[in-house]
Amino acid sequence: MENQNIILETTILKLLDEKKYPTLRDILTTMNPSDLAGIFQGLTQERIPLLFRLLPKELAAETFVEMDPEAQELLIKGFSDSELKEVIDELYVDDAVDLVEEMPANVVKRVLSQADPEMRRSINELLKYPDNSAGSMMTTEFVTLRPSMTVGESILRIRRTGVDKETIYTCYVTEGGRLSGLVTVKDLLLAKDDEELVQDIMEQNVISVSTTTDQEEVARMFAKYNFLAFPVVDNDSRLVGIVTVDDAIDVIQEEATEDMEIMGGMSPSEKSYRRSTVLDLFKQRIPWLLLLMISATFTGMIITSFETALAAQVALTAFIPMLMDTGGNSGSQSSVTVIRAISLGELKFRDMPMVIWKEIRTAVLCGFVLSLVCFFKIMLVDRLLLGNDSITVTVALVVCLTLIITVFLAKSVGAILPLTAKQLGFDPAVMSSPFLTTIVDALSLLVYFGIARILLGI
Repeated sequence: MENQNIILETTILKLLDEKKYPTLRDILTTMNPSDLAGIFQGLTQERIPLLFRLLPKELAAETFVEMDPEAQELLIKGFSDSELKEVIDELYVDDAVDLVEEMPANVVKRVLSQADPEMRRSINELLKYPDNSAGSMMTTEFVTLRPSMTVGESILRIRRTGVDKETIYTCYVTEGGRLSGLVTVKDLLLAKDDEELVQDIMEQNVISVSTTTDQEEVARMFAKYNFLAFPVVDNDSRLVGIVTVDDAIDVIQEEATEDMEIMGGMSPSEKSYRRSTVLDLFKQRIPWLLLLMISATFTGMIITSFETALAAQVALTAFIPMLMDTGGNSGSQSSVTVIRAISLGELKFRDMPMVIWKEIRTAVLCGFVLSLVCFFKIMLVDRLLLGNDSITVTVALVVCLTLIITVFLAKSVGAILPLTAKQLGFDPAVMSSPFLTTIVDALSLLVYFGIARILLGI
């Protein structure tokens, strides 16, 4: 598929250079908007407006929605007022809101000036809702029916109003603006009689979300219930909008990217990697690097405080990196597993005893296997093959006991931190690799030198 896209893109660019616009237009009209947006991404600033103007009006709007904000801004600046109005008129309200949120103020002003009064009112209404809430991601373009309507009347209403709606498959039944049920197009088409009332075939137990429900929670509900759309209601149970599955997928992707960036020790970025400048990447990474560098001072202080012990038993120094790395890796395994379970709604703070007990048993098994392998490795490789006589059975025992305890502590801390962070209202991903590694490093050193002092008498 990727090779086909490359060939197609090459063909389009060649036709564009040769100015064979009718042939080019015929090819473009057969393509998917997402694929077209990908082609626009690789074009120069001079070619983007030219190619875009070859697209039919509806396809142009659908492609525009799929483009990166930079390409959208470039097109808007090159549009005449009439061209801009044509594109905006074809946008759904939620896509128009996303556009307004991404663009700089001068571009937003021009976009709003070309939107019709109803579109402007809808955009301003959605912008009032909190960021990352169901209200901020919903659309107000949906089909409503009344309970007293017949099946025939309902189908006629869908035909008359559905052309401008984001989805017509699920229709919502309202009384006085309040959500009372839903009915699908399938239900209407398969009804026994066109005179049958909507209230007799509608689903009354409707699952809905509030305008203030977090967008991540909404996305999880899509995965749980497999709906194509969720109704959004206000505090008075009035239906104010719907969230469609395509918007939920975008949220899942954004949240996953944000968690990966945080877990990798970076500040979340609103820009994609392609759009990020070197300065953007610097600002995103340097705060965490500074924090981790300063936090590493604690491990340095611990090592410094045990300089005498290390001088008396230099062989201990060689195993510090291995112990710290194993502890960090063990803790990261637990934290990533728990963070993922939290994001999927599988774990709550009340589940902490169960999680800790499970991680303790896992740590015992992992620690035992690791220490056993480590003991034979130390005795065979470090002592016999490398000929290091300072490494004795007691030294190996110190390392292996430390390994068991370090794995135990790392997995426990790795499970506890994300759940605690979630309970306190923080992002659990913050408590993964960056902070966890620092804590586990300090604990592993304290345990290591503590055991060495007892068994080696240093």
